[in-house]
Amino acid sequence: MIDQIVDAHHHLWNLNKIHYPWLMERGVVRFFGDPTPIQHDYLVGDFLDDVGELPVTSSVHIQVGADSSDSIAETRWLQSEAQRTPLGIPNAVVAFCDLADEDTDKILDAQAESGNVRGIRQIVGRSPTEDAISGSGALLDDPIWIDNLARLPSRHLSFDLQLIPAQLPAVTKVLARIPDLRVALCHCGSPHDQSEDGLAFWRKELAQLAELPNVYCKLSGFCMFEQNWDAERVRRTALTAIDIFGVNRCMFGSNFPVEKLYVSYNTLFSSYLDIAAEFSESEQKDLLADTARRFYRISA
Repeated sequence: MIDQIVDAHHHLWNLNKIHYPWLMERGVVRFFGDPTPIQHDYLVGDFLDDVGELPVTSSVHIQVGADSSDSIAETRWLQSEAQRTPLGIPNAVVAFCDLADEDTDKILDAQAESGNVRGIRQIVGRSPTEDAISGSGALLDDPIWIDNLARLPSRHLSFDLQLIPAQLPAVTKVLARIPDLRVALCHCGSPHDQSEDGLAFWRKELAQLAELPNVYCKLSGFCMFEQNWDAERVRRTALTAIDIFGVNRCMFGSNFPVEKLYVSYNTLFSSYLDIAAEFSESEQKDLLADTARRFYRISA
């Protein structure tokens, strides 16, 4: 019987306090679909309403595209939310910092002032279409970015890695040079190409990345490219990642409220619980809570 769940990947936003360009830009369809239904405040109370009766006792907030000038304000707002909610949600925060910026140290110092900060996310890849416009994949060749990435462990910070499968070979080479950096791969590496060849490439490169013992995998974001709810597809993808990384390096995340465009929180986690039920009781606890607790240093 699972009595505790740690949601390892979700978002909150307050449009009155923070500027989020993508949430304030109307009528623009993104790679994950039309964001219109979620372009309004999503606060801790809204998150807990979606959680309902599920035993979510802790959560990890992942930075969510606030304007770079507001990234520190976003973290401070999240810290204030955690201090006023009974469960301390969000219990861990993954903040934004442009690691290619000349003011990286100053920004990291400011982010670290918030006690719940555990790591940094700077998105390397979202989708082939959007990446072609943003050029974010160039970070993997930027020596300044790589050098600053390598300095995160000395600050006791992890890195949340979001990219697409085509970028896996390059990132594996980069991370092999930083063995003390704890890395959480977001959304199973975003296997957007669901063709036989696309999935074969994803599995092969995911296995190469998983040879690095400091890299973990988040089972999340299943509707961002296949914009419908398909429990069997979710099961296949999650079990592939678990087989590659092992249960002690995998953790489930909701990706709410983005995933709310396609599935309810209860339906999502019911599928996660069904997947976890294929494992032993201790392995279920790893997948649903303990791996996230260990990785993000969340107190029980």
